[in-house]
Amino acid sequence: MADPAHKAMITPPTYPIPMVHLAVESKAKGDEHKVAAAMSKTLEEDPSFRSGRSRDTHELVISGLSNLHLELLLKRMTHRYKIEMTHRLPTVPLKETVLGLGDGHHRHRKQSGGRGQFGEVFLRVRPTARGSGFAFENQTVGGSIPSNFVPAVEKGVHEQMEKGVLAGYPVVDVKVEPYDGKSHPVDSSEAAFKIAGARAFRDAFMKAKHALLEPVMDLEIEVPARHMGDITGDLNSRRGRISGMDQHGDNLVIRAQVPLSEIQTYSTDLRSMTSGEGSFTMAFSRLDVVPFPIAQKHMEKYEKSRHPDED
Repeated sequence: MADPAHKAMITPPTYPIPMVHLAVESKAKGDEHKVAAAMSKTLEEDPSFRSGRSRDTHELVISGLSNLHLELLLKRMTHRYKIEMTHRLPTVPLKETVLGLGDGHHRHRKQSGGRGQFGEVFLRVRPTARGSGFAFENQTVGGSIPSNFVPAVEKGVHEQMEKGVLAGYPVVDVKVEPYDGKSHPVDSSEAAFKIAGARAFRDAFMKAKHALLEPVMDLEIEVPARHMGDITGDLNSRRGRISGMDQHGDNLVIRAQVPLSEIQTYSTDLRSMTSGEGSFTMAFSRLDVVPFPIAQKHMEKYEKSRHPDED
């Protein structure tokens, strides 16, 4: 029996970090509150479970220790809360950017009998340091774009960046510099300069050297040393770059950097390669340029999905 005069401090248990992720959604519209309740209760009951909405893709993503772990939890939630949910691999959050200088222009003119619309914008785009985000610097002089319309140009650019240019992914790490333009004393408006700014940005983006960016993960794998050849060969096939190895007793710890799109099913694949003897952890490292053949497929898919009248 414990002595009440001597309080004991017990270290909280540590739980494995969940490395398997699925995007889920309810089959029936209007079940969102049931899904939220199910996730909340499951988080209380299972400390190795995670759920949250992706900031980049807006998908509801759940995380667990294995596919089996997540499938069992989903079945339990379906039975307990009477909700049907579909699941799939989460969308990989790609980005778009420029790698060089680009010069763009657009004149927006529309006449429909009454007051027209007019706004003309010349601007440049240039890359900024990775992770620095969006910068906007007005370099016009002499009122070529009236100062009250410059915020509309920036808004148009920002909205176009959100929609993307190449493949529908957000544009990041770009500096935009409007440097010239024209206005009309009657027909110019915020709406006209917003459209002109967006389309001038598209023009400059496409004229600059541009690329898709993908998340690259730091991967640390621990396996029995006899599996080293299988693991390293597999990493190479996934566009991985091995950065180091350490010996831990009979096990080998392999460190590598691998694109996220190549390791979304790595938990199952590693278990198969090592007969369940391997384990891994991963964490975000950086955004890196997507190889052109892969980027081309994303762009072609985007073009096929667009409406003919869409800008």
